[in-house]
Amino acid sequence: MASARFQQVKACVFDAYGTLFDVHSAAAGVADQLGESAQALSQLWRQKQLEYTWLRSLMGAHCDFWQVTGEALDFAMAAHELHDPALKQRLMELYLTLDAYPDVTPTLSRLKEAGMATAILSNGEPKMLQAAVESAGIGGLLDQVFSIEDVGIYKPDHRTYQLAVDRLAVAAPAEIAFVSTNAWDARGAAHFGFTVAWMNRFGMQMDVLPGEPAKIIQGLPELTEALGLK
Repeated sequence: MASARFQQVKACVFDAYGTLFDVHSAAAGVADQLGESAQALSQLWRQKQLEYTWLRSLMGAHCDFWQVTGEALDFAMAAHELHDPALKQRLMELYLTLDAYPDVTPTLSRLKEAGMATAILSNGEPKMLQAAVESAGIGGLLDQVFSIEDVGIYKPDHRTYQLAVDRLAVAAPAEIAFVSTNAWDARGAAHFGFTVAWMNRFGMQMDVLPGEPAKIIQGLPELTEALGLK
């Protein structure tokens, strides 16, 4: 039986980067070149990538996620005194084929078997998302892939979450179960009205922001349990 907060859910929507796809697998793909700086560079790259989305939204200076990702990588490489255009190009190429986490395909398959609508809602630029989905082989398990480019501002702006409500044609935001490993995204989506499962894969601290997730999970199989699926 579904958990009380999840009984009204008609669609499951997932964040992409860090939730379905391992954002650190790009740097891991050239770990031999990065050496001891691989982990630190990857973490700084991700940090600046997110910061730039928020700052550009506040500045009213939107550009797509591919550009943001490249600019964040420029910062991270400079911070580590890496000045290698070929290495940057390789890292950007690898970002198009990030590894999917092991629980992604089994969970999406179970949701589809149960007749649940599935979608991605991501900051990613459409071609980036298409490449990642195709690389992971999960295109057939998703009904739709939504990019914030359709509204021209980044999460957690309420217009990004409204995009999923409109496109999935649900009666209320609470009919969407939204899953993100990013605590700020989980808070933003809950504040908007989604039924949120914050997937705390890595034992992170929850951000102190408006919006209370309906459930905290450690992996995607716990979502199917919350939905009452065996």
